[in-house]
Amino acid sequence: MQQKRQLSDLKKNRQKFKKPIKNRKNKQKKYYSGKKKQHTIKTQVVVNKKDRRIICTNFSNGKRHDFRVFKESKVRINKDLLMQTDTGYQGIKKIHKNSVLPKKKTKKHPLTKEDKIFNHSVASSRVTNEHMIGFIKRFNIVSNTYRNRRKRFGLRFNLISGLCNYDLVS
Repeated sequence: MQQKRQLSDLKKNRQKFKKPIKNRKNKQKKYYSGKKKQHTIKTQVVVNKKDRRIICTNFSNGKRHDFRVFKESKVRINKDLLMQTDTGYQGIKKIHKNSVLPKKKTKKHPLTKEDKIFNHSVASSRVTNEHMIGFIKRFNIVSNTYRNRRKRFGLRFNLISGLCNYDLVS
């Protein structure tokens, strides 16, 4: 009787310490975005406004929030420079004091006219960044589904951003 109990305890302990089998589904699950209902890769692009060049890129799985991707990339921008972001970077004021992001509307607090004018000015100054993202999307690496290995996505995206920078120079 006691031997049976010891055997059952051993089996339970083995199940606790078993490593999950790494198969394709476990790797894919990390990249599945419930919002988009497909496997996604998130990219972050830092653009210099003066010469419209891509300075830095970063990649993550599609589940991650934009601000978390920014924090994990450890990109640090000079505190004197003005940083303009979209609403996905709520909380960036704690890290970078000289940053501008549009105000969000809620059900209880709709935007005032001054807030709408401010958001319009922020959006109009971010146009250069959006143009560079559109320029990258012409290569269909970001706009369509990426059907190659995820390991090489960063390499290919950096090559395309280098081509975009080269095209601006010539």
